[in-house]
Amino acid sequence: MEEIFLVISTVLHYIWSHAFAINILLAFTIVFFERRDPRTIWTWLLVLYFIPVLGFFLYLVIGQDMRKSRMFKNKELEDAIQSAVLKQEQRVKSKAIFTHDDGQMSRYHDLVMYNLSAAKSVYTDDNEVEIYTDGKEYFARLYEDMKNAKEFIHIQSYIIKNDELWQVLEPLLAQKVQEGVEVRILYDSMGCRSMKKRDWERIRACGIQVGEFFPAFFKRLQIRINYRNHRKIIVIDGKSAYVGGFNIGREYLGMDKKFGYWRDTHLRLQGSAVVSLHIRFILDWNYTTKQNLFSEQNLIKEFSPGNGNEGVQIISSGPDTQNEEIRDNYQKLIGKARDHVYIQTPYLVPDEIILNEIKMAAYSGTDVRIMIPCKPDHPLVYWATYSYVGELLDAGVKCYTYNNGFLHAKGVMADGLVCCYGTANMDVRSFQLNFEVNATIYSPKTTEKMEAIFEKDLEYCTEITPELYANRSLIIRMKEQFSRMFSLIL
Repeated sequence: MEEIFLVISTVLHYIWSHAFAINILLAFTIVFFERRDPRTIWTWLLVLYFIPVLGFFLYLVIGQDMRKSRMFKNKELEDAIQSAVLKQEQRVKSKAIFTHDDGQMSRYHDLVMYNLSAAKSVYTDDNEVEIYTDGKEYFARLYEDMKNAKEFIHIQSYIIKNDELWQVLEPLLAQKVQEGVEVRILYDSMGCRSMKKRDWERIRACGIQVGEFFPAFFKRLQIRINYRNHRKIIVIDGKSAYVGGFNIGREYLGMDKKFGYWRDTHLRLQGSAVVSLHIRFILDWNYTTKQNLFSEQNLIKEFSPGNGNEGVQIISSGPDTQNEEIRDNYQKLIGKARDHVYIQTPYLVPDEIILNEIKMAAYSGTDVRIMIPCKPDHPLVYWATYSYVGELLDAGVKCYTYNNGFLHAKGVMADGLVCCYGTANMDVRSFQLNFEVNATIYSPKTTEKMEAIFEKDLEYCTEITPELYANRSLIIRMKEQFSRMFSLIL
C-alpha cells in the first residue's frame, strides 16, 4: 500500500512541477489540432490558465474531441445505404419524393436532400406515428408490445434504474427469453451509474444480453464522461419502434416528488422507419459488444411496406460525425418556417448558429414560441438556459416556463407541416457531444397534433415577459452569468 501511495505521490509531484509545460502542450493541441468552435477553444484555454492542474484533468475527462475518430465506422451496410441514398437523391431532384404531397410540402425537398446527403437518412413515407406525452400511457403501450413479442426486443436507453418500473419490466423480459424471444439491452455507462454490478449480473442470468456503452474503468472511473449515448430506441420484432425522451425509471411515471408530473414526448412508429431505427440500434450494439448482428438473418430481413402514409427520416448524430446533423436539421426547420415555430426543450443552450436562426425568424415576423421547464434537474444547465431568454425576448421570441411538473419534451414544430422530435435537446451538448437520434416527420396530421399538444401545454405555463425578466434578482443574474461561462462545456 505504501508503494502505491509513493507512486501516486511521485506522479502528482511530476504533474505539478511540469504543469506549465503540460498546459502549453495541451493548449497547442487544442488550438491547432482539433476542429472546434472558437468559443469552446477559449473556454478551455481559460480553464487551463486559471486552474492549471485540475484543468488538465478536467480536459482529459470531459474535453477530448472525438470528431476525427474512426472508431465508430461500420462497413456492414455502407454500400446498401449509400445505394438507397443515391436513388432517393435522384427522386428528390426530380421533385418526386412526396408521394402524398398536397402542394405545401414542396419547400421541404431541400431538407430531405440535406438529411439524405449529410446524415445518410433515408426518407420513407409508409409510416404510422403515435404520440405519447404521459409516462403511464407510454409504458402501458410499451408493455403490451413487449408482451406480444415473438422474435426479439431490442432496448437502448440512456438511463435505467432498478426501481418500481424496472421491477415490472424485468420479469416480463425474462419471461420472453423463456419463450424464445431474443432480448438485448444497450445502456450508457454514465447514465446508468446507479445500477449495481449485481443488477446486471442478475439480468444476464435471466438470459438477457447486455451491452455497456463506454464502460467505466476501475468500476466507477469514467474518463469519457463527456460522451454519452443519449439515444432511447426500442425495436420489437422489426414491426414497431419507439424513440423520444422517456428513459426507464420511476420519475418518468411522475413518482418522484422532486419533479412531480413528468411531461415528455415519445413516438411509436410502424412502417419502414422502424428499419432505420433498428439499424441505428444494431450499429451501436455492434460497436459496443464487438458482435455483428447484421449476420443474423432473423434480425435483418425483407421488410414489407407499412400501411401508413406519413413521411419520416430518422436522423442520428454524435461526436463521431463530421457534421452536426440534428443541429442543422433544426436550423433548416426554423429557417424555412413562414408562419410559426414552436420549440420545446428542457435545456436551451444553443450555439451561435441556432441562436441567430431563432432570432432571425422572430425578427422576420415568424411567431416563435419556446417552452422550457420551470424547475431545474441540472442547475448549471437550467440557469444557462435562462440566460439566453433575454436575448430571445429582445428579438420578439415568446418564452414560457412549464409549471405542471417537469418538461422533458424535445422537439420543433413548423407551420403545421413538419416536426422533429427525439432525444436531442436544443443545446450544444446534444449537438456536439452526445450520441442522439431524432425523427423528422413530414406530416400535417402528426404536426398539427403536436402543435395542439403544445397549445394545451401553454395553459400550464407562465409567459416570461420582458418586464418579468428585467425584474429578476441579482442572485439569479449571477447564477446566469456563471452558468453561461461554462455553457459550451456543460
